[in-house]
Amino acid sequence: MIERLLIANRGEIARRIIRTCRELGVETVAVFSDADADAAFVQDADLSVAIGGVTPGESYLRIDALLEAAARTGADAVHPGYGFLAENAPFAASVGDAGLVFVGPSPEVIAVMGSKLEAKRRMADAGVPLLPSAELTDLDDRQVLAAADQVGYPVLVKASAGGGGRGMRIVPSAGELLDAVAGAAREAESAFGDGTVYAERYVAPSRHVEVQIFGDQSGRVVHFHERECSIQRRHQKIIEEAPSPSLDDATRQALHHAAVRAGEAIGYSNAGTVEFLLAPPGADGQAEFFVLEVNTRLQVEHPVTEAVLGVDLVELQLDVAAGGVVPLQDEIGPVS
Repeated sequence: MIERLLIANRGEIARRIIRTCRELGVETVAVFSDADADAAFVQDADLSVAIGGVTPGESYLRIDALLEAAARTGADAVHPGYGFLAENAPFAASVGDAGLVFVGPSPEVIAVMGSKLEAKRRMADAGVPLLPSAELTDLDDRQVLAAADQVGYPVLVKASAGGGGRGMRIVPSAGELLDAVAGAAREAESAFGDGTVYAERYVAPSRHVEVQIFGDQSGRVVHFHERECSIQRRHQKIIEEAPSPSLDDATRQALHHAAVRAGEAIGYSNAGTVEFLLAPPGADGQAEFFVLEVNTRLQVEHPVTEAVLGVDLVELQLDVAAGGVVPLQDEIGPVS
């Protein structure tokens, strides 16, 4: 059982985690920058530690300051929230090395899924459906053009690291490819410190559906149904809906099964999300779907799932991190 939890984040997600901890009787530790000294999440927590600085780089991204705060307050676990260091494998490893529980997947899984290219390789080995794609980094211009031709136009040039639409370009034809690759690589290098990019078949029109998964340390992975997130602006989700109105029963079951298979293939533990692209039905009337990526954290959109299914995903995160097990699949369903 986790007794004192340090929250390595700020704002809304810190307050969300504190709310569940209060209900469970788990003490909370907030860390705060100089800019957040008077913020509500600092007042909500049982204990708080100033870590200085104004920018994230001077505060919430400082692994040494976060671990020092945990040691000073006697915390026995760390929750990364979302954003900042939530999908940072060295941070997760450092938390474990300090003798603390990291509320999330293992550093190894975070590292693998942090590279979209490596994630694609793992998903392919597991037999999960993927869009045609090709790596573009370290190729000359002729090789880049040939690789994109194999993928088939239009293509989407994407950054291997990071997310949020950074390092992403839609390319309708070969004449625009090289400039798009160079621009995407520059943006990815600036945003994530990694300019690796790849090309993926661009499907339009399409729908974007994500499946909430949860694994435990015994190896069991279950799904908590799906969320539709097709309404986006600049590749950022605006509206989430559950259940998805785009799925028939057969496609929904197949999507859930593929998400669980993806989690099992990488030995996933704790909360995660498998994102899918849903293509229009083919000549046979059957819809196709493809894995886009796996997010190794609790997502901003998790309250949609909680409202529909009547679950507390943060509570389950804490329970699984402390050695608990996920519920059986047939125990998970919409509230009446």
